Amino acid sequence: MRKLRAGDEVVVISGRNKGQRGRIRTVVPETNRVVIEGVNIVIKHMRRGRARQAGRVEVEAPLHWSNVMLIDPETRQPTRVGVRRNEDGKNERFSKKSGNTIPRPTVD
Repeated sequence: MRKLRAGDEVVVISGRNKGQRGRIRTVVPETNRVVIEGVNIVIKHMRRGRARQAGRVEVEAPLHWSNVMLIDPETRQPTRVGVRRNEDGKNERFSKKSGNTIPRPTVD
């Protein structure tokens, strides 16, 4: 079970974007990376395509998942994530700080 999912709110804990918060847009499990809305903006030089013009475009680059920490929805504090079994025998994510269950995020 993945501990970080698209739609989770996270804070960057290391690197040049340290302290910035945002929602996870996509998770790339093959490379252990996440793309966060509005964080780690880089300039990419794009060629002209069918529906786009050539030039410099600002895009969100992926960050390694170890450089981000999930924000507990109830306490609004960064926390580690654990996995445990609930009463139904299914896995659920929980906050290591408060012990609260972390609900499944809603993806827009």
